[in-house]
Amino acid sequence: MGLREDLERFRAVGEERRPDLAEFIREGDLAGGSDTVRIPVKMVDLPEFAYDRRDMGGVGQGQGGTPEPGQPVDVPGDPGDDEEGDGDEAGDDSGEHGYYEMDPEEFAEELDETLGLDLEPKGKRVVEEVEGDFTELTRAGPNSTLDFETLFKRGLKRKLATDFDDSFVREACKVEGATARDVFEFCRTENVLVSLPWIEEAMGEVADERGAWASFEEVREEVEREPVTDRIRRDGLREIPFRREDERYRHPEVVEKKQKNVVVVNIRDVSGSMRQRKRELVERVFTPLDWYLTGKYDEAEFRYVAHDAEAWEVDRSEFFGIRSGGGTRISSAYELAAEILEEYPWSEWNRYVFAAGDSENSSNDTVESVVPLMRELDANLHAYVETQPGGGAVNATHAEEVEGELADRDNVAVARVADADDVTDAIYEILSTEDDS
Repeated sequence: MGLREDLERFRAVGEERRPDLAEFIREGDLAGGSDTVRIPVKMVDLPEFAYDRRDMGGVGQGQGGTPEPGQPVDVPGDPGDDEEGDGDEAGDDSGEHGYYEMDPEEFAEELDETLGLDLEPKGKRVVEEVEGDFTELTRAGPNSTLDFETLFKRGLKRKLATDFDDSFVREACKVEGATARDVFEFCRTENVLVSLPWIEEAMGEVADERGAWASFEEVREEVEREPVTDRIRRDGLREIPFRREDERYRHPEVVEKKQKNVVVVNIRDVSGSMRQRKRELVERVFTPLDWYLTGKYDEAEFRYVAHDAEAWEVDRSEFFGIRSGGGTRISSAYELAAEILEEYPWSEWNRYVFAAGDSENSSNDTVESVVPLMRELDANLHAYVETQPGGGAVNATHAEEVEGELADRDNVAVARVADADDVTDAIYEILSTEDDS
């Protein structure tokens, strides 16, 4: 029973062969294209039953019967058994390596699950307009689209507003000595919307009953008014005063289909202080971010800016390896980023600006130039990644200054990476900031 359970357990492990995404980001080979991410996985050799060839019979039981004294005896399993020389030879075979290939969409899903994120990008650029449900109302249209419900409601509302208790008005007409104008003014004080001609006609009809009331005050106290809703319930709706302006016609709602698109400007310090280990840490953070955003958006464009004291645009292939001997002025990169983003209107594009370096910058450049540029530059997210293996240097103050100056902004993330173990935390810090914004 125990052996069978072990076999099932090993088989399940072998079938899964899922990569450890966090371990891959920390230590794996990040080489790969934008279409497929190829992640190595550990292959599991499943156990199987094998019979020992030495149990096929004892010595002396082979052909020829009992051997003569001195006759050589072949032992199964010796190298000489393989007549064609197909036996294992040391160093001939390399170890078995497996790879799990995923497209950027699956990579983004896996990273969301690994880090506990759920970024839902919003579409910005309108790519198509289509007709939706008939929910829009206009004043004109074909009769087939006339909205009878709206017409009825408007007419009913008018009736409720203009209808009056004619019995109450007739009683007011019986006040001794009152004229039609007196009755009209009294009705206005009682919020009874009746016309003067109607009162004049009613006074002629009740002429024989004039003097039934001594005053309008007596009418107010003695005659109980009937609410319009009670009259409608009793008599029903004989007519509703519809008007042309009550007509509304249904039209289909225009629905804009928006594409989820993004432009990412990646900025890297390439000055003399950015040695190989620092450059590797930048790549280890930025590459998964590029894959992630490619998987999250319908269209993703990436621009790469390198800088020392000046900034220039480079290809991705140059971005992570280039190194100069110049000084550092980070603001030059943001000035170039602002020019690049003019090609991607904020109203149509989601925009990310990711910068990385060892936090060393020329005097006052961060506070006087970089921070104002970051405030002015519209972006879903600004992020700065400080790469300082072994801890920060005395003059590495850029990250700290950005944090302090932009503490009031909820779209700014600062992450610090001293070694590969910090990479996933840095990626989480960046993406969770966008998730909250």
